Amino acid sequence: MEKWNHTSNDFILLGLLPPNQTGIFLLCLIILIFFLAWVGNSAMIHLIHVDPRLHTPMYFLLSQLSLMDLMYISTTVPKMAYNFLSGQKGISFLACGVQSFFFLTMARSEGLLLTSMAYDRYVAICHPLHYPIRMSKMMCVKTIIGSWTLGSINSLAHTVYALHIPYCRSRAIDHFFCDVPAMLLLACTDTWVYEYMVFVSTSLYLLFPFIGITASYGRVLFAVYHMRSKEGRKKAFTTISTHLTVVVFYYAPFVYTYLRPRNFRSPAEDKILAVFYTILTPMLNPIIYSLRNKEVLGAMTRVFGVFSFLKE
Repeated sequence: MEKWNHTSNDFILLGLLPPNQTGIFLLCLIILIFFLAWVGNSAMIHLIHVDPRLHTPMYFLLSQLSLMDLMYISTTVPKMAYNFLSGQKGISFLACGVQSFFFLTMARSEGLLLTSMAYDRYVAICHPLHYPIRMSKMMCVKTIIGSWTLGSINSLAHTVYALHIPYCRSRAIDHFFCDVPAMLLLACTDTWVYEYMVFVSTSLYLLFPFIGITASYGRVLFAVYHMRSKEGRKKAFTTISTHLTVVVFYYAPFVYTYLRPRNFRSPAEDKILAVFYTILTPMLNPIIYSLRNKEVLGAMTRVFGVFSFLKE
């Protein structure tokens, strides 16, 4: 190990799974989740593209969420599976930077996109007459471009900094992907200034949007509660509960992981929490949005000829 550290600039990913039968079983489970995530999100993108009834701002944003989830899970799982099956835990310096960049881009962009989806529901329910103006096609496109752009810029800044840190300790990253906080533990310089910037960045891209989402849905739930139509109230509650479920699954482990001080964090706990937002959430999102949405189920029936029994 010592010789490897001195003769290579590459990193070692210690991984998530134990090298035994249990690890093989868990890997098979993760590969199954990866397959379901790909099928579910790809189907969602296809449905929204081909079904004219889903050509609305909400579903346009949802198609982008599915695209981000596809890229999200593809950033971590294939490399983790390859390292486990091959027994080679190494990852090159460049590949580590690329993985970190795409992971952070998806994380930041998805957080901003979920905020836009919350605003879309807020306008649709609380200001329906203003909806065609506030959520026009052009505004929707600007929102999506803004989410991708801001997420990429923030990710690039973090990745460049992480790759320029002098690493004088073991290059063994105690994680299953190149997570910047895990990489900082290997630095031989004081990184407290950067850790403070991570806190600020996480607050701007995760905590504040989460507060905004909570406030938006709170206002929406208040408006829904005072609706006279029982059918409209039921439909609105179903839509909002679906969005809130996705938001909680995404934000809760992310915020808990990145806003805790280093002294209160452990590699094992960080890896378990990372499973939620890097592996489970991309698989659960299309399931949540399809099984609890009659419009999506209707599109599945029209396009694929399935799930007609769930429309009742």
